[in-house]
Amino acid sequence: MRADAQRNRDAILVAARETFEEEGVLASLDGIAVRAGVGNATLYRNFPTRDDLLAAVMEANIVASIDEAGQLSQTLAPREALVEWLLQLAWQLRIWHDLPYCVASARSDPESSMNPANARLIAQTRVLLKAAQQDGAASKSVTPEEVFELVTTLSWGVDRFGDDQPAARRRVTIATAGIFTRPEASTAAGRGRRR
Repeated sequence: MRADAQRNRDAILVAARETFEEEGVLASLDGIAVRAGVGNATLYRNFPTRDDLLAAVMEANIVASIDEAGQLSQTLAPREALVEWLLQLAWQLRIWHDLPYCVASARSDPESSMNPANARLIAQTRVLLKAAQQDGAASKSVTPEEVFELVTTLSWGVDRFGDDQPAARRRVTIATAGIFTRPEASTAAGRGRRR
């Protein structure tokens, strides 16, 4: 990629991130182009759809989330690692207003450019869910896709109700309780942290 083309792409990504933070992910793409100092054609040449732009902006967040999930699985028992992942994922998906809506819409559109990003989050959910299932802490009848869709739904609630982190933690903990096969207190008392 030519240096000027890379500068334009980088400017679009910065403008999009700032705009998403201020206005949500359904903000005007034309406004993002103006903010980036590029024409609409340049924006659409780099990112033909909103999903393309959103997936590119989300990439850094996804990498960080997956790294954090790896640390959870190394430091916590399987149940607690899954609980924390679900909490972090719900909190992360609500980061920009209307992001849960876009994530859910992409799940029903096999052609969406957001699906690779979703697939990576589902894959990480699968790893943590499988560990909890093998440990007897999570129901074997629950799939990673169902868990991801549940957390996406919860992130919408976190976004819409304006939850702070403690309120989001409570909302996610209550709503995901059915994933687990035994109460949290019994596993926490019996195991604690891994070393």
